[in-house]
Amino acid sequence: MSFQILNLESVKKASLQSEPFPYMVIDNVIKQEMLDQVVATFPQMTKRGSFPASALPCDGAFATLLEELERPELRKIIGERFGMDLEDKPPMVTVRGYTNERDGFIHTDSKSKLITFLLYLNPNWQAPGGRLRMLYNDKDLKPFAAEIPPEAGRCVIFKVTDNCWHGHEVFEGERRSLQLNYVTSSSAKERNLKRHRFSALLKKLFKKNEEARSTY
Repeated sequence: MSFQILNLESVKKASLQSEPFPYMVIDNVIKQEMLDQVVATFPQMTKRGSFPASALPCDGAFATLLEELERPELRKIIGERFGMDLEDKPPMVTVRGYTNERDGFIHTDSKSKLITFLLYLNPNWQAPGGRLRMLYNDKDLKPFAAEIPPEAGRCVIFKVTDNCWHGHEVFEGERRSLQLNYVTSSSAKERNLKRHRFSALLKKLFKKNEEARSTY
């Protein structure tokens, strides 16, 4: 089955950096002729935080993108590029639409995640904040090994290690991103998604409470 959205050749040919941890930056992971359609069909999101893709109303090119991200062909290519056997490692996809002052802090990803694939969908990003940085330690946003503006169609893929420090300067507002992880097991995937679903439910209830109070 051919890929309509993802440009697999860009993943095969991207330069793999080894320091300070294994990562690659790809500017054109979405086929150029499909990029506008993917951006246009990004689901409406009004709250910060990560949401399971399955919890969002997705259609059109964005829904096709989600389906392609979970295909074994992509997993095989990424595994080969990073020298990892990911064949039985389930994919997990979450979506973010907004960030605020609570986001961007320096961190490494959880040990249940083996690979992180971050795809950005923000046309014409100009803000100095919100640009992901590959970092040398857990204390400083400078110096950095790479800085990735979250432009539409750009992605960063990295191996989750004990020192995969990353973060960004504060940005408050719309910052669209999609995260694919290959995780250690199906149970780890379910634990992570359960946490994200619970967080999404709390945000939904909070929004309803706020709307109810505004009617008094």
